[in-house]
Amino acid sequence: MKTLVTGASGFIGSSVVRKLLQRGKEVRCYIEPGAKTSNLDGLDVEQVTGDVNDRDGVARALKGCDTLYHLAAIYAIWLKDPPLMYRVNVEGTKTVLWAAFKANLDKVVYTSSIAAVGRRDDGIPADEGNQFGQHDWDEGNGYIRSKWLSELDALRFAREGLPLVAVNPAFPFGERDIGPTPTGSMIVAALKKEVPGYLDAGFCAVDVDDVAEGHVLAAEKGRVGERYILGNHNVMMRDFYEVVARVAGVPRPKRKIPTPLALGMGWMMENYAVKLKKKRPLATLKAARYTTATHFYDVSKARRELGLPVTPLETTIEKSVRWFRANGYA
Repeated sequence: MKTLVTGASGFIGSSVVRKLLQRGKEVRCYIEPGAKTSNLDGLDVEQVTGDVNDRDGVARALKGCDTLYHLAAIYAIWLKDPPLMYRVNVEGTKTVLWAAFKANLDKVVYTSSIAAVGRRDDGIPADEGNQFGQHDWDEGNGYIRSKWLSELDALRFAREGLPLVAVNPAFPFGERDIGPTPTGSMIVAALKKEVPGYLDAGFCAVDVDDVAEGHVLAAEKGRVGERYILGNHNVMMRDFYEVVARVAGVPRPKRKIPTPLALGMGWMMENYAVKLKKKRPLATLKAARYTTATHFYDVSKARRELGLPVTPLETTIEKSVRWFRANGYA
Protein backbone atom coordinates (compact mmCIF):
# COMPACT_ATOMS: atom_id res chain seq x y z
CA MET A 1 0.00 0.00 0.00
CA LYS A 2 1.12 3.55 -0.72
CA THR A 3 1.20 6.69 1.39
CA LEU A 4 -0.37 9.88 0.04
CA VAL A 5 1.16 13.22 0.99
CA THR A 6 -0.69 16.41 0.06
CA GLY A 7 1.41 19.56 -0.13
CA ALA A 8 4.36 17.24 -0.77
CA SER A 9 6.47 19.76 -2.66
CA GLY A 10 6.42 22.31 0.14
CA PHE A 11 8.86 23.07 2.95
CA ILE A 12 7.53 20.60 5.52
CA GLY A 13 5.87 18.28 3.03
CA SER A 14 9.06 17.48 1.13
CA SER A 15 10.80 16.71 4.43
CA VAL A 16 7.99 14.32 5.38
CA VAL A 17 8.39 12.61 1.99
CA ARG A 18 12.08 12.06 2.70
CA LYS A 19 11.38 10.57 6.12
CA LEU A 20 8.87 8.16 4.57
CA LEU A 21 11.30 7.09 1.86
CA GLN A 22 13.92 6.42 4.52
CA ARG A 23 11.45 3.97 6.08
CA GLY A 24 10.96 2.20 2.75
CA LYS A 25 7.47 3.57 2.10
CA GLU A 26 6.01 3.99 -1.39
CA VAL A 27 4.97 7.62 -1.62
CA ARG A 28 2.43 9.32 -3.85
CA CYS A 29 2.70 13.13 -3.86
CA TYR A 30 -0.42 15.23 -4.41
CA ILE A 31 0.72 18.58 -5.74
CA GLU A 32 -1.26 21.69 -6.55
CA PRO A 33 -1.24 22.83 -10.20
CA GLY A 34 1.66 25.16 -10.94
CA ALA A 35 3.55 24.43 -7.72
CA LYS A 36 7.33 24.26 -7.80
CA THR A 37 8.49 20.66 -7.53
CA SER A 38 12.23 21.23 -7.13
CA ASN A 39 12.05 19.95 -3.54
CA LEU A 40 11.17 16.52 -4.93
CA ASP A 41 13.90 16.37 -7.58
CA GLY A 42 15.75 13.07 -7.54
CA LEU A 43 13.27 11.33 -5.22
CA ASP A 44 11.64 8.02 -6.16
CA VAL A 45 8.04 9.14 -5.76
CA GLU A 46 4.86 9.22 -7.78
CA GLN A 47 3.64 12.75 -8.50
CA VAL A 48 -0.04 13.55 -9.07
CA THR A 49 -1.28 17.05 -9.81
CA GLY A 50 -4.58 18.10 -8.34
CA ASP A 51 -6.57 20.60 -6.30
CA VAL A 52 -7.48 19.86 -2.68
CA ASN A 53 -11.08 20.83 -3.46
CA ASP A 54 -11.32 18.38 -6.37
CA ARG A 55 -13.28 15.57 -4.72
CA ASP A 56 -12.80 13.10 -7.54
CA GLY A 57 -9.12 13.97 -7.90
CA VAL A 58 -8.43 13.41 -4.21
CA ALA A 59 -10.39 10.15 -4.24
CA ARG A 60 -8.35 8.87 -7.19
CA ALA A 61 -5.12 9.86 -5.48
CA LEU A 62 -6.11 7.88 -2.38
CA LYS A 63 -6.73 4.64 -4.27
CA GLY A 64 -4.22 2.00 -3.20
CA CYS A 65 -3.17 4.03 -0.13
CA ASP A 66 -3.47 3.10 3.52
CA THR A 67 -2.03 6.30 5.05
CA LEU A 68 -2.56 10.00 4.40
CA TYR A 69 -0.52 13.02 5.47
CA HIS A 70 -2.54 16.14 4.75
CA LEU A 71 -0.15 19.09 4.73
CA ALA A 72 -1.49 21.15 1.82
CA ALA A 73 -2.24 24.68 3.04
CA ILE A 74 -1.46 28.30 2.33
CA TYR A 75 0.97 29.81 4.84
CA ALA A 76 1.04 33.57 4.31
CA ILE A 77 0.45 36.78 6.25
CA TRP A 78 -1.54 38.38 3.40
CA LEU A 79 -3.28 37.38 0.18
CA LYS A 80 -4.61 39.49 -2.65
CA ASP A 81 -7.62 37.16 -2.64
CA PRO A 82 -8.34 36.64 1.10
CA PRO A 83 -11.11 34.02 0.65
CA LEU A 84 -8.55 31.77 -1.04
CA MET A 85 -7.04 31.09 2.39
CA TYR A 86 -10.33 29.60 3.56
CA ARG A 87 -11.03 27.73 0.33
CA VAL A 88 -7.72 25.92 0.60
CA ASN A 89 -7.09 25.63 4.34
CA VAL A 90 -10.64 25.04 5.54
CA GLU A 91 -12.76 23.76 2.65
CA GLY A 92 -9.83 21.87 1.17
CA THR A 93 -9.24 20.09 4.45
CA LYS A 94 -12.87 18.99 4.64
CA THR A 95 -12.75 17.74 1.05
CA VAL A 96 -9.56 15.74 1.62
CA LEU A 97 -10.65 14.29 4.95
CA TRP A 98 -14.06 13.30 3.65
CA ALA A 99 -12.33 11.39 0.84
CA ALA A 100 -10.04 9.80 3.43
CA PHE A 101 -13.07 8.83 5.53
CA LYS A 102 -14.63 7.03 2.57
CA ALA A 103 -11.31 5.38 1.63
CA ASN A 104 -11.15 3.47 4.95
CA LEU A 105 -7.53 4.35 5.66
CA ASP A 106 -5.43 2.95 8.48
CA LYS A 107 -4.09 6.33 9.65
CA VAL A 108 -4.37 10.02 8.81
CA VAL A 109 -2.01 12.73 10.02
CA TYR A 110 -3.41 16.23 9.70
CA THR A 111 -0.97 19.15 9.80
CA SER A 112 -2.41 21.92 11.92
CA SER A 113 -0.32 24.68 13.50
CA ILE A 114 0.52 26.18 16.86
CA ALA A 115 -1.65 29.02 15.57
CA ALA A 116 -4.63 26.75 16.29
CA VAL A 117 -3.44 26.14 19.86
CA GLY A 118 -3.41 29.83 20.66
CA ARG A 119 -1.32 31.44 23.37
CA ARG A 120 -1.44 32.15 27.08
CA ASP A 121 -1.11 35.61 28.60
CA ASP A 122 0.28 34.45 31.96
CA GLY A 123 3.76 33.56 30.73
CA ILE A 124 3.25 29.81 31.04
CA PRO A 125 3.99 27.86 27.83
CA ALA A 126 0.77 26.64 26.23
CA ASP A 127 0.23 22.92 25.74
CA GLU A 128 -2.22 20.82 23.72
CA GLY A 129 -4.96 21.45 26.26
CA ASN A 130 -4.90 25.19 25.68
CA GLN A 131 -8.10 26.58 24.20
CA PHE A 132 -7.99 28.99 21.27
CA GLY A 133 -9.47 32.14 22.78
CA GLN A 134 -11.34 35.24 21.71
CA HIS A 135 -8.12 37.27 21.73
CA ASP A 136 -6.54 34.70 19.39
CA TRP A 137 -9.41 35.18 16.97
CA ASP A 138 -9.53 38.96 17.26
CA GLU A 139 -5.78 39.40 16.80
CA GLY A 140 -5.36 36.58 14.27
CA ASN A 141 -4.98 37.04 10.54
CA GLY A 142 -6.58 34.84 7.88
CA TYR A 143 -3.98 32.11 8.26
CA ILE A 144 -4.41 31.81 12.03
CA ARG A 145 -8.18 31.78 11.83
CA SER A 146 -8.22 29.27 8.98
CA LYS A 147 -5.93 26.83 10.79
CA TRP A 148 -8.09 26.93 13.91
CA LEU A 149 -11.25 26.33 11.88
CA SER A 150 -9.70 23.52 9.86
CA GLU A 151 -8.38 21.78 12.97
CA LEU A 152 -11.87 21.85 14.46
CA ASP A 153 -13.10 20.03 11.36
CA ALA A 154 -10.22 17.54 11.46
CA LEU A 155 -10.82 16.60 15.09
CA ARG A 156 -14.52 16.32 14.37
CA PHE A 157 -13.70 13.73 11.70
CA ALA A 158 -11.68 11.85 14.31
CA ARG A 159 -14.66 11.78 16.66
CA GLU A 160 -16.75 10.37 13.81
CA GLY A 161 -14.37 7.46 13.31
CA LEU A 162 -11.54 8.67 11.05
CA PRO A 163 -8.23 7.39 12.53
CA LEU A 164 -6.75 10.89 12.54
CA VAL A 165 -3.96 12.44 14.58
CA ALA A 166 -3.31 16.20 14.46
CA VAL A 167 0.16 17.70 14.69
CA ASN A 168 0.84 21.36 15.43
CA PRO A 169 4.21 22.51 14.10
CA ALA A 170 5.86 25.50 15.74
CA PHE A 171 8.10 27.91 13.77
CA PRO A 172 10.08 25.64 11.38
CA PHE A 173 13.54 26.41 10.02
CA GLY A 174 15.88 24.44 7.80
CA GLU A 175 16.62 23.42 4.25
CA ARG A 176 14.37 23.61 1.16
CA ASP A 177 12.36 26.64 2.32
CA ILE A 178 11.72 27.67 -1.27
CA GLY A 179 9.06 30.31 -0.45
CA PRO A 180 10.63 31.34 1.76
CA THR A 181 8.05 30.97 4.50
CA PRO A 182 7.49 33.84 6.95
CA THR A 183 9.83 32.05 9.37
CA GLY A 184 12.55 31.52 6.79
CA SER A 185 12.22 35.16 5.78
CA MET A 186 13.50 36.09 9.25
CA ILE A 187 16.83 34.46 8.45
CA VAL A 188 16.97 35.81 4.90
CA ALA A 189 16.41 39.34 6.21
CA ALA A 190 19.23 38.88 8.73
CA LEU A 191 21.57 37.62 6.01
CA LYS A 192 20.73 40.69 3.92
CA LYS A 193 21.29 42.91 6.96
CA GLU A 194 17.72 44.16 6.69
CA VAL A 195 16.62 43.56 10.30
CA PRO A 196 16.25 46.99 11.94
CA GLY A 197 16.02 45.59 15.45
CA TYR A 198 14.43 42.95 17.63
CA LEU A 199 11.17 42.80 19.51
CA ASP A 200 10.88 42.02 23.20
CA ALA A 201 9.04 38.82 22.36
CA GLY A 202 9.73 35.15 21.77
CA PHE A 203 8.61 32.12 19.81
CA CYS A 204 9.03 28.35 19.60
CA ALA A 205 11.55 27.28 16.95
CA VAL A 206 12.02 23.78 15.54
CA ASP A 207 14.07 22.07 12.84
CA VAL A 208 11.95 21.16 9.81
CA ASP A 209 13.46 17.66 9.89
CA ASP A 210 12.28 17.24 13.49
CA VAL A 211 8.81 18.37 12.39
CA ALA A 212 8.85 15.83 9.55
CA GLU A 213 9.96 13.04 11.89
CA GLY A 214 7.18 14.09 14.25
CA HIS A 215 4.66 13.59 11.45
CA VAL A 216 5.81 10.05 10.76
CA LEU A 217 5.98 9.23 14.46
CA ALA A 218 2.43 10.53 14.83
CA ALA A 219 1.28 7.98 12.24
CA GLU A 220 3.21 5.22 14.01
CA LYS A 221 2.52 6.07 17.66
CA GLY A 222 0.04 8.93 17.89
CA ARG A 223 -3.29 8.43 19.61
CA VAL A 224 -6.33 8.98 17.41
CA GLY A 225 -8.13 12.23 18.15
CA GLU A 226 -5.13 13.76 19.91
CA ARG A 227 -2.96 16.67 18.86
CA TYR A 228 0.78 17.01 19.34
CA ILE A 229 2.80 20.22 19.37
CA LEU A 230 5.93 19.76 17.26
CA GLY A 231 8.33 22.35 18.63
CA ASN A 232 11.62 22.38 20.50
CA HIS A 233 13.21 25.72 21.43
CA ASN A 234 11.40 28.54 23.21
CA VAL A 235 13.67 31.46 22.38
CA MET A 236 13.49 35.23 22.67
CA MET A 237 13.98 37.12 19.42
CA ARG A 238 17.12 38.82 20.67
CA ASP A 239 18.71 35.45 21.45
CA PHE A 240 17.54 33.98 18.14
CA TYR A 241 19.18 36.73 16.12
CA GLU A 242 22.35 36.38 18.17
CA VAL A 243 22.57 32.76 17.06
CA VAL A 244 21.93 33.73 13.44
CA ALA A 245 24.60 36.44 13.63
CA ARG A 246 27.14 34.08 15.15
CA VAL A 247 26.49 31.31 12.64
CA ALA A 248 26.27 33.53 9.56
CA GLY A 249 28.95 36.07 10.47
CA VAL A 250 26.60 39.03 10.14
CA PRO A 251 25.92 41.88 12.59
CA ARG A 252 23.25 41.16 15.17
CA PRO A 253 20.39 43.61 15.62
CA LYS A 254 21.19 45.75 18.66
CA ARG A 255 18.11 47.97 18.86
CA LYS A 256 15.02 46.88 20.76
CA ILE A 257 11.95 48.02 18.84
CA PRO A 258 9.11 49.27 21.09
CA THR A 259 5.80 47.53 20.53
CA PRO A 260 3.91 50.69 19.49
CA LEU A 261 6.57 51.39 16.86
CA ALA A 262 6.36 47.82 15.54
CA LEU A 263 2.58 48.07 15.25
CA GLY A 264 2.88 51.39 13.46
CA MET A 265 5.43 49.96 11.05
CA GLY A 266 3.12 47.02 10.30
CA TRP A 267 0.21 49.36 9.63
CA MET A 268 2.27 51.60 7.36
CA MET A 269 3.82 48.72 5.41
CA GLU A 270 0.43 47.16 4.84
CA ASN A 271 -1.27 50.34 3.70
CA TYR A 272 1.66 51.50 1.57
CA ALA A 273 2.07 48.19 -0.24
CA VAL A 274 -1.58 47.30 -0.67
CA LYS A 275 -3.17 50.69 -1.33
CA LEU A 276 -0.37 52.47 -3.16
CA LYS A 277 1.78 49.78 -4.74
CA LYS A 278 -0.89 47.12 -5.18
CA LYS A 279 1.47 44.39 -4.03
CA ARG A 280 2.09 42.03 -1.12
CA PRO A 281 3.27 43.86 2.02
CA LEU A 282 6.37 42.85 3.94
CA ALA A 283 4.34 43.12 7.14
CA THR A 284 0.77 43.78 8.22
CA LEU A 285 -0.80 45.19 11.37
CA LYS A 286 -2.10 41.78 12.47
CA ALA A 287 1.21 40.09 11.71
CA ALA A 288 2.92 42.75 13.81
CA ARG A 289 0.50 42.17 16.68
CA TYR A 290 1.24 38.45 16.54
CA THR A 291 5.01 38.87 16.52
CA THR A 292 5.04 41.39 19.36
CA ALA A 293 3.57 38.74 21.68
CA THR A 294 5.53 35.81 23.09
CA HIS A 295 4.45 32.39 21.85
CA PHE A 296 6.06 29.70 24.00
CA TYR A 297 4.86 26.09 24.02
CA ASP A 298 5.18 23.01 26.20
CA VAL A 299 6.31 20.23 23.86
CA SER A 300 6.67 17.48 26.46
CA LYS A 301 3.71 15.47 25.15
CA ALA A 302 5.26 14.97 21.70
CA ARG A 303 8.60 14.04 23.25
CA ARG A 304 7.02 11.65 25.73
CA GLU A 305 4.46 9.91 23.52
CA LEU A 306 6.06 10.16 20.08
CA GLY A 307 9.76 10.42 20.81
CA LEU A 308 10.08 13.75 18.99
CA PRO A 309 13.80 14.37 18.28
CA VAL A 310 15.56 17.57 19.31
CA THR A 311 18.06 19.16 16.91
CA PRO A 312 20.14 21.92 18.54
CA LEU A 313 18.98 25.37 17.46
CA GLU A 314 22.44 26.34 16.24
CA THR A 315 22.59 23.27 14.00
CA THR A 316 19.22 24.15 12.52
CA ILE A 317 20.28 27.73 11.85
CA GLU A 318 23.52 26.52 10.23
CA LYS A 319 21.55 24.32 7.82
CA SER A 320 19.14 27.11 7.02
CA VAL A 321 21.84 29.73 6.43
CA ARG A 322 23.85 27.36 4.26
CA TRP A 323 20.82 26.47 2.12
CA PHE A 324 19.63 30.05 1.63
CA ARG A 325 23.11 31.17 0.60
CA ALA A 326 23.69 28.21 -1.70
CA ASN A 327 20.38 28.87 -3.46
CA GLY A 328 20.82 32.59 -3.99
CA TYR A 329 18.37 33.94 -1.43
CA ALA A 330 21.03 36.05 0.26
